[in-house]
Amino acid sequence: MTHVVAEPCFGCKYTDCVVVCPVECFYEGEQMLYIHPDECIDCEACVPECPVEAIFLEDDLKEEWRPFTELNAEMALQCPVITEQKEPSTVTQFRWDNSYAERLPGFYEISFVLINWRISWPQRD
Repeated sequence: MTHVVAEPCFGCKYTDCVVVCPVECFYEGEQMLYIHPDECIDCEACVPECPVEAIFLEDDLKEEWRPFTELNAEMALQCPVITEQKEPSTVTQFRWDNSYAERLPGFYEISFVLINWRISWPQRD
């Protein structure tokens, strides 16, 4: 069993969790962080450090987030390891591409900008 970074991490990439990991099993993708399942020792040090509560024990994942188990395993092999905390950007633009959307039921292609971690909608007159 391992820990999994799930949907709440998408687009925020807080890195508080990586500095407490004793085995350096976090990997940084363009849109989120991933945990390498073969390197995670299930110490749970990262869980309380995640400000968006995106890290779960594999067995505790919500049903709709189960595909993140496979996504973490796949993407950890493709991304660089991250061991130091970084400041989250106040403006992050990202695109949820179809390769993710096709594997995660209920998600669709998305493209938007987060400003100061809030989504702003135009006011209607």
